[in-house]
Amino acid sequence: MSDVQHPPPVNAGQVAIGLGALGVAVVLAVGAWQLPASTGYSGVGPNVLPWVMCVAMAVCGALLLWQALHGGWRDVEAPSGAERGDWRALAWVASGVIANAALITTIGFVLSCTLCYALAVRGLRLSEGRAGGGARTTFVDVVTGVLISAPVFWVFTKVLAVNLPGISASGWI
Repeated sequence: MSDVQHPPPVNAGQVAIGLGALGVAVVLAVGAWQLPASTGYSGVGPNVLPWVMCVAMAVCGALLLWQALHGGWRDVEAPSGAERGDWRALAWVASGVIANAALITTIGFVLSCTLCYALAVRGLRLSEGRAGGGARTTFVDVVTGVLISAPVFWVFTKVLAVNLPGISASGWI
């Protein structure tokens, strides 16, 4: 008998996630490269934070990949939840995000974010095995979406002077 030790098996999913994180770092680097490097008031330019995020993502990706190739990720708990993904719930959440992106310039920030919230929360309920919600629950979701998105809109447009699409000429909605 030989005492040859075989390396631990490599988990292809873990390798893919590490490579994916490195890929995101490359995309961030391309974006950061295109930003101007001129310094502003504080001595740093608009490209500093993107470069910091790029380096942080590259370090995380490299560490994930190294661990995946050297015995797998350490201290990983077994996955929880269902054996398969809930495609119906995903469709509700994805439709909320897509509707928000498609309608934000048409119906304004507040209403598009409210719609996104209402659709996404329905999907999240379905993913937990609960009912999506009837008329009363949908009404509560819409009101909650307005109560979340309206203050965000006002802070960004009135306090921070960030131009977000509104639906009125006054700029308050």
